[in-house]
Amino acid sequence: MDLSKFIRDVPDFPKKGIIFKDITTLLKDKKAFKEALMQLYTQVSHLEVDKVVAIESRGFIFGSLLAEKFNAGLVLVRKPGKLPAEKIHESYLLEYGEDSLEMHVDAINPGEKILIHDDLLATGGTVEAVCKMVERLGGEIAGIIFLIELTFLKGREKLSKYNVQSIVKYDAE
Repeated sequence: MDLSKFIRDVPDFPKKGIIFKDITTLLKDKKAFKEALMQLYTQVSHLEVDKVVAIESRGFIFGSLLAEKFNAGLVLVRKPGKLPAEKIHESYLLEYGEDSLEMHVDAINPGEKILIHDDLLATGGTVEAVCKMVERLGGEIAGIIFLIELTFLKGREKLSKYNVQSIVKYDAE
């Protein structure tokens, strides 16, 4: 199934000049939703995974389902001020500004095998920040999986030392 047919382009969101890849149109179609999970899992099913790290907020959707399929724990990475306990923090640049993320300090134990999931790879700054936090806590990154990759933004280059997979690739804006 060609999942790109279920992903809607929203021009000028969140700011002028950006074409937002909206996955809500994929999520509302039960066959496309199930197929997306199957394709994501198939790409990484050979990995040993103790925990899936899912990035706010669209990453939570498939991240939680992947954690269940791996019989693994789920770690949520959130924007500042959203996690209640002691946390670590990492700032990063994205294609339309700067942001930061947080993770609980007790989320990952040293030596745990980690699969990182987010819905979209653009410039790579978000996931690069998450990788830094995972490694700071002693986690070993087994792989990184995205539903969508905007290849023309070359985010994969920032993640070249990791096993990076994606399902739907867009080669031009």
